[in-house]
Amino acid sequence: MKPIRWLQLILLLFLLAACTPNSNHGTPQPGCLFCPSPTLPPPPVTIVSAPDAKTPMQYFLDALKKNDFASMYALLSKDSQAKITQDEFAKTYNDALNTMSAGSLDYEVHSQILHPNDAQVGFSITYHTALVGDIQREMLANFVIENGGWRLKWDPSLILPELTNGNVLKMDYQIPSRGDIYDRNSQPLVKQSTAYALGVVPGEMGGKSGDLLVSELSKLCNISQDDIWKSINSAAPDWYVAMCEASPDEIKGVLDLNISGLRYTQYDTRYYVDQGLAPQVLGYMQLIPKEEIDQYRRQGYQGSETVGRAGVEYAMESYLAGKHGGTLYVVDPNGQPVAKLGSSNPQPADSVYLTIDSNLQYYAQKALTGLKGAVVVIERDTGRVLAMASSPGYDPNLFDPNNFNNGYLLNDVINNPDHPLFNRATQGAVPLGSVFKTITFSAALESGLYLPQTTYDCQYDFNELVPFGGPVLHDWTWQHCQDRLAIDPTFNCSAFTSTKPSGLLTLQEGLMRSCDPYFWHIGLDLYNNNRAGDIAAMAQEFGLATKTGIVGLDPSEEAAGAITVPSEPIAATNQAIGQGDMGVTPLQVARFIAAIGNGGTLYRPQLIEKIQPVNGDAINLFKPEAAGTLPLRPDNLKALQDAMWMVVNDSRGTANFRLRGLNVPVAGKTGTAETCPGCKPYAWFAGYTLANEQDTGLSNIAIAVMVEDKGEGSDWGAPIFRAMVETYYYGSPQAIPWFGPFGNPYTPTPLGGIPTKTPRPKKP
Repeated sequence: MKPIRWLQLILLLFLLAACTPNSNHGTPQPGCLFCPSPTLPPPPVTIVSAPDAKTPMQYFLDALKKNDFASMYALLSKDSQAKITQDEFAKTYNDALNTMSAGSLDYEVHSQILHPNDAQVGFSITYHTALVGDIQREMLANFVIENGGWRLKWDPSLILPELTNGNVLKMDYQIPSRGDIYDRNSQPLVKQSTAYALGVVPGEMGGKSGDLLVSELSKLCNISQDDIWKSINSAAPDWYVAMCEASPDEIKGVLDLNISGLRYTQYDTRYYVDQGLAPQVLGYMQLIPKEEIDQYRRQGYQGSETVGRAGVEYAMESYLAGKHGGTLYVVDPNGQPVAKLGSSNPQPADSVYLTIDSNLQYYAQKALTGLKGAVVVIERDTGRVLAMASSPGYDPNLFDPNNFNNGYLLNDVINNPDHPLFNRATQGAVPLGSVFKTITFSAALESGLYLPQTTYDCQYDFNELVPFGGPVLHDWTWQHCQDRLAIDPTFNCSAFTSTKPSGLLTLQEGLMRSCDPYFWHIGLDLYNNNRAGDIAAMAQEFGLATKTGIVGLDPSEEAAGAITVPSEPIAATNQAIGQGDMGVTPLQVARFIAAIGNGGTLYRPQLIEKIQPVNGDAINLFKPEAAGTLPLRPDNLKALQDAMWMVVNDSRGTANFRLRGLNVPVAGKTGTAETCPGCKPYAWFAGYTLANEQDTGLSNIAIAVMVEDKGEGSDWGAPIFRAMVETYYYGSPQAIPWFGPFGNPYTPTPLGGIPTKTPRPKKP
């Protein structure tokens, strides 16, 4: 080979070596003439997962459980929202749930299938309905991506799959007749009946026949003849003057007289006997209010029914209404059934038997005629409520729109400034006055600072607040003296027990005389001994400042009242005599008075004796239920019982004059509560009987009486208490001074005995 070719070969090998790849992959080497093109690095890749579609599905169904239709609507796609407004959407769901009677629902989200722009979510839903049981469906929801999130493609089939092509739900209801209400002796208080709305046209009344008509209406309507004549005389001759309602049996005798001027209209109704015996206890019926329609329809109501709106009618609605039946259909736009989803048969309503004694209730209401106040009578040893009267009362029959008198008289009830719908027995929390001294008495003994024999000189004046910057206070005997001197300046106050100072008294005598200075002294003494809360604590143990939990009324119809711990001396003295910042109800008072009499047990009051089905034995028997015990040692409780006995039976006792000659042994306490400067006080009396139950065949009772804006408890409360005791044991009261005789006066049994099992006469 020629030397030049060897030189060329060496140069070629050198150039190839310069092009050999090294660790700088893809980077051309200097002087490389035949290197491959450089390789670019791989581009970065971000993988974005489709959002979870289960979460918005859960949000949607959670909102459905809460009836939050606005939140549900916000999750709909734009296309879905374009097809239905939010109001229409809410109505569609609400109507469907109401028609199903779906009170609640459960759901479970099972699965999802995700795509970049759409998704499907599988879920199951179970509607719990009142009428057709559970309705369970498996469904599939479609979602689309909008603004970076899932939105639901909605149509009515997401309520139920059957609701397509304009199909809707329809329920055919079967509604049972409402149950009746009876008293403890099986006397009807409320029943389904034909009734007559009664009224008069003044211009059609004759002379003597007019007098006869007024006389008959007075007896039938429990309205005084004077009040009837006032209504007639203030009306034009051609006016209709509404009176009352009557059952066919009650009106028959009047119709037979064929008296001119009487107008009557017959109608079918739920009839409340005696124009409302115990109206605040029984309550009344009304159409379901518009704002509560959904609530009732979810419970299986059609929505057009009348329902209990107060009292026993409201609290015992589930028994008295029975159970509706119904058949749920899917119907097409023409109203033709497409599918039957379920059905149930109605269940008859139950009757409710109260603990109320209708005769005792009648006279309790009669005793309060023309007054504002309340009377509660309970069995001392069980808590059964035998009478609960609140005045003024009202006629529950007026709430029936089919009653012709509804348009004439109902507004007078609703707009009455004395609030007849208000149950003063359970809701009227007011100061208790001197009846509260029974609690102060108990706190004093349990503090260890006092004994039943501890004495105090009870004079006209109480000066112990003066060092604290307080006023001189005066005993009630001082006020009595001033009242008599205002009439007769020569009157000798020291000559009469009611107008002279009580003098030196033991603690028991202090309660008997209701000595204000003694109890002011106790309140201040406890306060000064760092025991300011003793009286309030004792009151709470006596069941005050808390609801009694009475069986038969809704808790909303009972007031708890209030008892506070005094923060300064004047408040401490006020509290000790039942004045100042406190509120108690007559029901609370009757309960703790009963506990004093029965040995210390606070019973839960009850208005319901039993529930009676149409067929079969009684159910839900309500038995006495002890709810607490008075925190008194036996000797202190006995001292309190003896002192309350002295209130009635000692010649100096504040109730002795009014209850003198009562042939039933009783103990009690008067009370007079000042409610505002210049106002007449509230009159209280509370007590219990101590009769021999084997002789009478009757349980002992406890009674609380409260009369508003009238005067002293001995003048107004004690006579009504007496009337209730006489009614319970004799069948009717003897007399009350401001009303005259209730009926025929009775002759007391010799030696103070009580007639054994005397039949009670029917009320007039």
